[in-house]
Amino acid sequence: MIDDLKINDELKGRWYAEGYWTPDTIADIWQRAAVAHPDREYVCDDTGSRLTYGEVDDKSGRIAAWLIAKGVGPGDVVTLQFPTWAEFCIAYVAVLKVGGVVHPVPRNYNDVDLEYAMNLVGTRAFISPTFSHNTDYEAQILSVRDAVPTLAAIAVLDKQAPSHSDLPTFDDIYRRFEPVLEPVAVSADSVACILPTSGTTGKPKQSMLTHNNILFSERAFTGELGRTEADVMFMPSPLNHATGFFHGLISPLLLGGRAVLQQDFRPREAIALMNAEGVTWSMSATPFIYDMLNVLDAEEGLAFDTLRLFCCGGAPLPPALIERAARYDVLLCEIYGSTESCPHVFVPPEKCAEWDGAWSGVPFAGIEVKVIDENGQEVPRGAQGEEISRGPHMFVGYLNERDRTDRALTDDGWFFSGDLCYMDEEGRIRINGRKKEVIIRGGENISAREIDDDLIGAPGLANSATIGMPDARLGERICTFVVPAAEAEAEQPATEMPLPEDSPAPTEATGATEAAPPTQDELIAYLKERHVAKRLWPERIELIDEIPVTATGKVKRFILAQILKERMEAE
Repeated sequence: MIDDLKINDELKGRWYAEGYWTPDTIADIWQRAAVAHPDREYVCDDTGSRLTYGEVDDKSGRIAAWLIAKGVGPGDVVTLQFPTWAEFCIAYVAVLKVGGVVHPVPRNYNDVDLEYAMNLVGTRAFISPTFSHNTDYEAQILSVRDAVPTLAAIAVLDKQAPSHSDLPTFDDIYRRFEPVLEPVAVSADSVACILPTSGTTGKPKQSMLTHNNILFSERAFTGELGRTEADVMFMPSPLNHATGFFHGLISPLLLGGRAVLQQDFRPREAIALMNAEGVTWSMSATPFIYDMLNVLDAEEGLAFDTLRLFCCGGAPLPPALIERAARYDVLLCEIYGSTESCPHVFVPPEKCAEWDGAWSGVPFAGIEVKVIDENGQEVPRGAQGEEISRGPHMFVGYLNERDRTDRALTDDGWFFSGDLCYMDEEGRIRINGRKKEVIIRGGENISAREIDDDLIGAPGLANSATIGMPDARLGERICTFVVPAAEAEAEQPATEMPLPEDSPAPTEATGATEAAPPTQDELIAYLKERHVAKRLWPERIELIDEIPVTATGKVKRFILAQILKERMEAE
């Protein structure tokens, strides 16, 4: 049972009084949707699976009955390891029906990763496919099950290959068990999901989110964006992240709408899938829409038939990208948040064109945002500081890490994001870097993000990421890792768009070859021409094939720091 939750009682009372929180759990919401429209399609994917609300309800009810027979109940953690498949919905609904805690992990976790993660959260049951994407998930879990003392049950989905052990398959369970008809009663303030952070440093923290956290967040998200049951969501992101799971599946559930999943993101195939399924909106890291726009630009006559809104997270939106999307009648809407505070700032759709990438947005109704200095005091409007937020969406702590929880989340509910921003008189904020992305050169703070933004459009540059380079005299100097542009793209401005992990390389629109990489002198000349201050010029250039990023598009600067260290030692 997970009970070390950090919830402020005064705030809790206020949020119930204002209707932001209710006694309903996600399972309660599911139950009503399944009864109201059992024959309506809830989810499909590009592997051919299609499931109605009624079908998911029946099958998840049978998996829930099996979980109960195995002793899994309220507060127990069930680990799910799935590709971006429709059948994930059967598993997550089953866990919620028994009052359990959904713990989705990346599909590329190996045996060592699984052993570590499941022991960390005390997994009681594990569910995965038998096989997918050249991975034998069944053999993998069998190799570590004895190393996870809390693990009481394992089931496998026999979608692409039959089971090769005595583990029960979904088909076995469907035949043997009658469905649970009513969800097991649990508090809406109990933990519904544990998500690993997608941070840029160290091992991920396990963020705990309650039913009320998730439901408020997705209600605010869909409501402020004007979504209805007629909308169809496209989701190519991994389902072990807030974007894939909450925005991709919980948002359509709240609307009584539909979700379309893509197992492996490929831009050309994604466009075809969205057109075929009548997709109207999507939410993902910015690289996804960037890659699709590249395909549209390269293929005359290709267009988005029904997509009209694409919400972008993970990085600020460049104005050039907003303008490119508008040419295809797609509105790009910036969304800002984190696993812990997901999401809490957005650009209202009616303001997307007007603000044109200048602002990360304003808080959703019910959420507070402040900008503070190193002493925790609010800074004047227009001054840079750390972004902090508070609201009914906020996570309730890191599992089994009270010290880290207390450092990130105050007793009165404020979460310290670690992001740098400034706020104007209208309450709009602009995220412009990470505290950990600050380079301290000779006592002066320099934003690594600002340098990367200034380099956007440099000839011969496809992508860049800047870090601090150790220096005996100044403490740090500026080192920029660069990815050369392809030959065919070298004459066009490049936009910094890292590809999320768990996604394959984008499909090339042309048979491009690698151009000569830009030199330090060439990059400085470009910056000088744009009147960028000399203090922001790179002092060392390192070539790299691709910038390492998290699944939400954030640069893993700690990996770049290790690469730089090794190269400097080799010198």
